[in-house]
Amino acid sequence: MTALEIWLTAFALAADSFTVAITAGLILKRIRLRHFLCIAFFFGAFQALMPLLGWAGSVYFYHFIENYDHWIAFAILVFLGVKMIRDGIQGGDEDHFDPTRLATVVVLAVGVSIDALAVGISFTCIGMDTLADIAFPLLAIGLTSFVMALGGCFIGSLIGNRLKFPVEPIAGAVLIILGIKILCEHLM
Repeated sequence: MTALEIWLTAFALAADSFTVAITAGLILKRIRLRHFLCIAFFFGAFQALMPLLGWAGSVYFYHFIENYDHWIAFAILVFLGVKMIRDGIQGGDEDHFDPTRLATVVVLAVGVSIDALAVGISFTCIGMDTLADIAFPLLAIGLTSFVMALGGCFIGSLIGNRLKFPVEPIAGAVLIILGIKILCEHLM
C-alpha cells in the first residue's frame, strides 16, 4: 500500500466519524473542548483498533461476523438515531441522549468503526504480515479520524448554536441515514 492509498483509506474511514461528530456537536451546541476531545479520542482509537482486530483475527475471527458486521453497525446507528428522535420530540431530561456520556461515545465509536474490521482483513490479504507493516496505516487511520471527529464537533456546535429548535430529531435522522448507507454499501 502506498502512502497515498493509506491516507485515502484513512479519510474514507473517518468520514462516518466526521458525520456523527457533527451530530454530537449539534446537540451540545456550545464548544466543550473536553467533551470534543473525548469524542475525537474514542472515534480515532476505535477506528484504529478495529483494523488491528480485523488484521489480528483475520484467520480466526472475522469469518464469524463478516456476514453480519454491516447489520451490527446498522442496528447500533438506527437504535441511537431512533432514540435521539424520540428524545427530541418528547423533550425532558430523563434518559436524554447525551453525547457527553462515556457509554454513548463508546457505542457511537463502535458503530462508526465496525467497517474498519474489513480494512484490517484486507491488510492481511495484501501481504501486511507483521505489526510493523500495519503500524503506519493504523496511526494514519486513528489520527485522521481523531482530527475529523474533532472538526466535526466544532462544526456541529457552531451550527447548533445558531439553531433555535431541537436538533436531536435531525441528528437522529442523520444517524439512521448513515446506518442505512452502511447497510446498502455492504449488501450491494
